[in-house]
Amino acid sequence: MRGRAPSRSGRRPPPPETHRRRSARHPVARRRRRLHHRDASRRGRNGRSTVPPRESSSSLPVLAGVVLAAVLAVQAFALHLYGQPTICACGTIRLWAGDVLGPENSQQLTDWYTFSHVIHGLIFYALTTLALPRAPLLVRFALALGVEATWELIENSPTVIEHYRQQALAQGYVGDSVLNSCSDTVAAAFGFLLARLLPTRAAIGLAVAFELFTAVMVRDNLTLNVIQLIHPVPAIAAWQQGLATAVR
Repeated sequence: MRGRAPSRSGRRPPPPETHRRRSARHPVARRRRRLHHRDASRRGRNGRSTVPPRESSSSLPVLAGVVLAAVLAVQAFALHLYGQPTICACGTIRLWAGDVLGPENSQQLTDWYTFSHVIHGLIFYALTTLALPRAPLLVRFALALGVEATWELIENSPTVIEHYRQQALAQGYVGDSVLNSCSDTVAAAFGFLLARLLPTRAAIGLAVAFELFTAVMVRDNLTLNVIQLIHPVPAIAAWQQGLATAVR
């Protein structure tokens, strides 16, 4: 069998296998292989993409606003049927109500419990991401708002209002105004979008910071609220009653 003719430099050219091995190590070739494997992994057995379609970045804020407005409209109408006041009985709309024991608590735009509703949004983002990883962001956002609005309606039912009154910091609780309840849902929406933008550790750190901050300031937070609602602990009630006694 005749060998290959030597090149002008006197060296024999490398066999084709060597060319293929060298080209396989080339950065461009490696990138092409990665793109090929990525595209193949995104396709099912029938050749169709299994990755959920993404909403256009320009239309997503508009659609999210429409979803939020629709949820708030239904929530406000339901609360009106419950007989909840539209705004505070004082007739004034304030951005912040800082007295957790005052008559304007849960009646104005924001109060100490707004922090808890932001945490709701952070939690809802995590849960919907884990439970529905392939669902579009807008669908998960709508689901989170639906859960938040449903809780707001349950929270303002006569049974739950009466149960809340047994807590030390809610003895005069009469439910939320429509304005305050809808603001709570907006806070949850803000928390959801915040979780979308922040790294996971930052979102967790923010939730913990909110819980510690409100516990120090008003001796209440989302965790304590849930505990006292489901299974009241006398020690927690006594600690919270200490704030009520000190204020009065």
